[in-house]
Amino acid sequence: MNRRDFLKAIGLSAAALALPGCAGAGEQRSKAGKGNKRPNFVFFLIDDLGWTDVGCYGSSFYETPNINRLASEGMRFTDAYAACPVCSPTRASILAGKYPARLGITQWIGGSNKPTEYQHYMALEEVTIAEALKEAGYATGFVGKWHLGNKPYYPEHQGFDINIGGDYSGAPPTYFYPYKRRNRALEMMPPGGEEGEYLTDRLTDESLKFLEANKDRPFLLYLSHYAVHTPIQSKKELTEKYKAKAEKLPGTDGQKFVEVYGRYNNRLVQDNPAYSGMVQSVDESVGRVMAKLEELGAADNTVVIFMSDNGGLSTVAREGPTSNLPLRAGKGWLYEGGIREPMIIKWPGVVKKGSVCSEPVTSTDFYPTMLEMAGLRLRPKQHVDGVSLIPLLTGKGKLSRAAIYWHYPHYHGSGNRPSGAIRAGDYKLIEWYEDKSVELYNLKTDIGEQHDLADEMPEKADQLRRMLHRWRRQMNARMPASEPREDFEVWQGWRRKQQANKQ
Repeated sequence: MNRRDFLKAIGLSAAALALPGCAGAGEQRSKAGKGNKRPNFVFFLIDDLGWTDVGCYGSSFYETPNINRLASEGMRFTDAYAACPVCSPTRASILAGKYPARLGITQWIGGSNKPTEYQHYMALEEVTIAEALKEAGYATGFVGKWHLGNKPYYPEHQGFDINIGGDYSGAPPTYFYPYKRRNRALEMMPPGGEEGEYLTDRLTDESLKFLEANKDRPFLLYLSHYAVHTPIQSKKELTEKYKAKAEKLPGTDGQKFVEVYGRYNNRLVQDNPAYSGMVQSVDESVGRVMAKLEELGAADNTVVIFMSDNGGLSTVAREGPTSNLPLRAGKGWLYEGGIREPMIIKWPGVVKKGSVCSEPVTSTDFYPTMLEMAGLRLRPKQHVDGVSLIPLLTGKGKLSRAAIYWHYPHYHGSGNRPSGAIRAGDYKLIEWYEDKSVELYNLKTDIGEQHDLADEMPEKADQLRRMLHRWRRQMNARMPASEPREDFEVWQGWRRKQQANKQ
């Protein structure tokens, strides 16, 4: 069974998960900044959470009642994108409001420079959304994963009053106290803790302390969970719960994976017990934070944002922990599975509860959106690649943007090769830098990117290719220094060395 046949067999349809337009958006604009108290912000950023990894986006295996409730109280975006299929570039795009190609951070920090050099930190000259809000009197707290440079570039130097858990790490050595393995440990975790403590729970505990301490002033809590990134570890009782649940799933003829490009596997079902437990712990974190806002009487004046930094890990040489179906591929790829994300915004009194928006948006858009929500002046020279989502959230218009772009000139352990992409309307083009070939898809009719239209629609393919090339020139995007194929063996050797060091 190949992937195309499998998709046909199970009959997955985008129509079940996406609704047209921004249905039911609110009728009134916020009066923040015009005499009323500025809104608070809670930003949940989840690591490696796939588009269909939560119930309100289609998962029937993972249990996410609190995230589902958040969607029922806000707006759910069906076509929301990370600016990159790996973590560091997307994280920088959220904080700086710029495309990764403009920032020069096109790879996860710590990844190979072959075949393309990239910047290994977010420059202090960037004025982050945290700095902009801090200047306006906000208390700013960062909790969790940073991964945007070493100590001189930590959150406390980028506008955050406190930093708990944020260092150079892309993943924790372990999810269990004391969060260390051999000589590696999370640098910025405060003292305390006890045997058996789980990292997702501890980061939530620290977040609740921040909310309590700053309940009398406007605040930004940026809770950036390490979960659900590897290592795939959940609490024992949750792993056992989902193990029992997986045993009751209907069979798939004994096949849970299909091969992708030879040695890479694409997971077909969501049934990994430990990963499921990690998702549930993230959901419990969302519920605890929301309950604390209610307890403090702050819920009605708090904007809550939920987002992931890239797609779920599903295509790797080893077993990937999740499935992104009906999307193609996953983390590391510019196919939809690597960049389309679950995104929810709750804005009490403005966004109608349970509304759904299918207009394409991307992670650079948070910066200007949050400024406008707070009644603060925009900073177009900073968030130059972001577009405020206020027209969508209020139901008073669409975005004046011709296209969304991606640039990932690197190899990735998922099997991806150096590439770039553009989405304009319903059409998406991917260009492969090794041989300059392109693929063209109509996402409205082919969300799984199974029918390449490049030969059938050469004029459309050429139009999008020219737009993509023009955008890369505007970004001064770094391209592979040599023929990527010449560097592939170098990259493979580096990858083997990295894996050996983890053993």
